[in-house]
Amino acid sequence: MRVTVNGEVGDWPVETLGELVAEFLVRTGSDPDATVATAWNRLFVGKRQRPALLLSEGDEVEILVPMQGG
Repeated sequence: MRVTVNGEVGDWPVETLGELVAEFLVRTGSDPDATVATAWNRLFVGKRQRPALLLSEGDEVEILVPMQGG
């Protein structure tokens, strides 16, 4: 599926926002259990809603992963 994630258009082998978040965490080498915030087409989506949210071609998704350090 072709969607925009964090401003970059790409092909993702997913159908739901939950699957996209999991794949994103793998691709970026992030902790797969990391707490993240998500927005879909500029709307906040909570963790419980992600597995049921079906994506469509051209959707825009923001995934924010907290960073530690200083």
